[in-house]
Amino acid sequence: MTRMPALFVGHGSPMNAIEDNAWSRAWAAIGRDLPRPRAIAMVSAHWETRGATAVSAAPHPETIHDFGGFPQTLFDVRYPAPGHPALAARIGEQLSPDPVVQHPSRGLDHGAWGVLKPMYPDADIPVVQISLDRDRSSRWHYEAGRRLSALRDEGVLMMGSGDIVHNLRAADFRRPEAPEWADRFNETAKALILAGDHDPLIDWETLGPDAEIAINSAEHYLPLLYVLGAQGAGEPVSFFTDDVFAAISMTGVKVG
Repeated sequence: MTRMPALFVGHGSPMNAIEDNAWSRAWAAIGRDLPRPRAIAMVSAHWETRGATAVSAAPHPETIHDFGGFPQTLFDVRYPAPGHPALAARIGEQLSPDPVVQHPSRGLDHGAWGVLKPMYPDADIPVVQISLDRDRSSRWHYEAGRRLSALRDEGVLMMGSGDIVHNLRAADFRRPEAPEWADRFNETAKALILAGDHDPLIDWETLGPDAEIAINSAEHYLPLLYVLGAQGAGEPVSFFTDDVFAAISMTGVKVG
């Protein structure tokens, strides 16, 4: 079986799921270009837990509209991809002995379906979501990606969905030009990713004030660490989207 790549998608606004723009077109293109996955294991910025990792074990996950202030058209979107309880159980095995909760009813949040809808519009590939246990260290999340990397040899596309730079409090969408600190940190992160120098990205607090303001509350950054953790020795890495809008980085990373 073909070893699947691992992807980190800078997802930005939920509207990217239904708008025709450079980002949604790039997601559609990579969905066409990749080998077809047997299933998708998705770590989204928008599912946080405490004390244990949770995985979505529902056979038919609902579409969660976890946002406000957007047009009704976005709330009308449904992404009826099947779940995969067996994959959810397999993820629990891979993360053992750390506790993993099999969530019987969790659906797909917009961090997941917002990028999968352009990538796989037929919604015919099973999806399992993995939560971010915020009681765990950044190093733990990276190592979890390493433990889950075996899934790539089983036809599973590992995905993280978030943003390398994400600070809504600093964003002014009336002026989409990126602040200097946002561009600087995005370039710093990209250089470290290309160099395979993951330790500073794991211990991101050591990267100085740009990192502190860019990463902010970290839930959008942590999914990147799963994808970097899944990178094998000598495996190529590339960027399939690469720009910063306001204080949000839309950079996408492909491993493999």
